[in-house]
Amino acid sequence: MGIKDYFSGSEIERARFIFDFIAPVYNFFDSSLVVHYKKIALELNANISLSELSILDVGTGTGSWLDALGSFSNKHSTGVDLSDKMLKIAKNRHSQYNFINSDATTLNNIADKSYDIVTASFVMHGFKQQKRADILTQLKRISRKYVIINDFYGKTNASVAFLEFLERSDYKNFKLNFNNEMNEFFNKTEIMPSNSGSALYIGTI
Repeated sequence: MGIKDYFSGSEIERARFIFDFIAPVYNFFDSSLVVHYKKIALELNANISLSELSILDVGTGTGSWLDALGSFSNKHSTGVDLSDKMLKIAKNRHSQYNFINSDATTLNNIADKSYDIVTASFVMHGFKQQKRADILTQLKRISRKYVIINDFYGKTNASVAFLEFLERSDYKNFKLNFNNEMNEFFNKTEIMPSNSGSALYIGTI
């Protein structure tokens, strides 16, 4: 992967380039995310008991979101990511989980109904609507009970908006449309907003 993949590649190629590139300095941001993720996971566990639920985290990065949820579960859980460098950090930090090198659009090697929860944190906004629908199809196929998307909701601060501009993400349309997109896939949906410009979008199988 090189700089050309950022400028001319697909969403997947851009994401792989960006996260491989920032992996060495990601620790500076990750510590604050860990605190935030643990708070959200605590609130989620109060609504959905996670103790007997296995988890697949798509776009796991350094594994922080997987660990926030997995700390409440005694079941086998797995993280998936497209960045070798991010996965190296994840494996070093969270050896209790299994990690797979793959991306959100190529999950065919994961069996139907093989995890209770399939989740993705700040992944879906990076794709256009049709690609989000393709990914949701895969997440729903793999899940037995819930698909939980942790992503943008409400107001986005200027510094984060600038980073999304560099990433060339679809976060603005995501915020406008994603709740309706979830409703097309699940009979029951719920939004759990946080106070920091994000929310959990929960679809029940």
